[in-house]
Amino acid sequence: MTTIVNPSIFRFLTDLKNNNTREWFAKNKEYYQKEEDQIKNFFTAINEGLTTIDNIVGMKVYRIYRDIRFSKDKTPYKIYRSCGYKRATEALRGGYHLEITPEGSFLAAGFWQPNKEDLFRIRKEFEMDSSIIEDILNTTNIKNTFGSFYTRNSLKVAPTGFDKNHPNIELIKKKDFIFLRKFTNKEVLAKDFHTTVINSFTAVRPFFNYMSDVLTTNLNGESILEQ
Repeated sequence: MTTIVNPSIFRFLTDLKNNNTREWFAKNKEYYQKEEDQIKNFFTAINEGLTTIDNIVGMKVYRIYRDIRFSKDKTPYKIYRSCGYKRATEALRGGYHLEITPEGSFLAAGFWQPNKEDLFRIRKEFEMDSSIIEDILNTTNIKNTFGSFYTRNSLKVAPTGFDKNHPNIELIKKKDFIFLRKFTNKEVLAKDFHTTVINSFTAVRPFFNYMSDVLTTNLNGESILEQ
């Protein structure tokens, strides 16, 4: 297990981008496998670090093969390597994500496309009281690490049943609740990148703790978990 990212992964992914064909990939299978083993080792080291700060049910290294069935882009392989880490049990929803690529690596944590029931419950929480989430977003750790929520994926208008003039409408319009941090290639290859990733994920824990409280209670604050 290694706690550093080998620069050779960037060389491989750049070569793959320039030769994104099944023929090239087949001829360079050993090249791919060597780099895949190394990056999986790093992802495993991140998993080990995460288990010291959260209850993680496991990690999933996403396949390098693209699903091109409904895509205009028919190149068969991804030019990045990524891994997801799922939080354990019904009470600990949400997860962590790390993507390594020479074209802009990043990590993310939070709730990506939550189901309809969870999304409604979170929106109702922010409608009733935004003080806790605002306190979390204003912590030094969140501000210095992420700035705020990733803002790309929001509704253009208020969701059905919510007042468009509500003071918290921008929070309510969100479809995802994600913290995202981007990295330069130099940062990814730094010796302390593993520590940077774990510290970044640690900064999200107060948000996850709050969401666990929200998503395991009804609007009256009563537990909805089975006894």
